[in-house]
Amino acid sequence: QVQLVESGGGSVQAGGSLRLSCTASGYTESPYCMGWFRQAPGKGREGVARITNLGTRGYADSAKGRFTISQDNAKNTLYLQMNSLKPEDTAMYYCAAATGPLCTNGNYGLVDFAFAFWGQGTQVTVSS
Repeated sequence: QVQLVESGGGSVQAGGSLRLSCTASGYTESPYCMGWFRQAPGKGREGVARITNLGTRGYADSAKGRFTISQDNAKNTLYLQMNSLKPEDTAMYYCAAATGPLCTNGNYGLVDFAFAFWGQGTQVTVSS
């Protein structure tokens, strides 16, 4: 059973930084992609960033230039470094893993149906 556990959320002021972590366990084979999604109150879930098993990264326009996705395969850990945070970044952030290749397609890298396993989420709150 794949388990994803996020950590690192919290409350920061606008312009601040946070680093989210996601520790994975239970894989029988390596995922095609790992990703970060978020969901703000009253809004749908949106893709933020994803990284493929070949290291190809993709970002939502809202994240480009401010967020960086990375992974440490030796630690089975995924990271999301978030800089220059804005109040509109306030959301629950979820880690996800994709066991099929759809996520490697640039058109589907940030869509939630390409990802099969999800963590419980970590809250990020940015105040102005």
